[in-house]
Amino acid sequence: MNVGGSNRKSRKRRAPMAEINVVPYIDVTFVLLMIFMITAPLVQTGVDVDLPQADSASVDLKDEPPVIISIKKDGSFFIDIGDRQDEPVDEGVLYSRVAAKLQDNPKAQIYVRGDHMVEYGKIVTVMAALKAAGAPKVGLMTTPPPEN
Repeated sequence: MNVGGSNRKSRKRRAPMAEINVVPYIDVTFVLLMIFMITAPLVQTGVDVDLPQADSASVDLKDEPPVIISIKKDGSFFIDIGDRQDEPVDEGVLYSRVAAKLQDNPKAQIYVRGDHMVEYGKIVTVMAALKAAGAPKVGLMTTPPPEN
């Protein structure tokens, strides 16, 4: 009689494996990363506007005077660049002059000053066109409210 079990193959019990298979998680993460990288540029449709946080905040003019675009209530455009103040321009000429100014000085400050009777859509259209012309930031000019 074989008590020791020499005829039987000795069986060793396998120890439980304590590793997590992370390959499927890496695959899912990679696919999500690709989706976000492809769709992120398509989602940016807003216009960046830097507005002052307080009524009394003043604008730092730096070394050079800013480019100021004025829109009157009748829809006419005026531009202030350097020595030329309140020069009337057409819409197409306006964007070409701003683009030329940004070629000379990419950090030029650009502000839009609109009459309170101008439609909001007109101002947003001008701001979007300025951004397309290469303006990194476009600010809105306001007048402080009257003190009571």
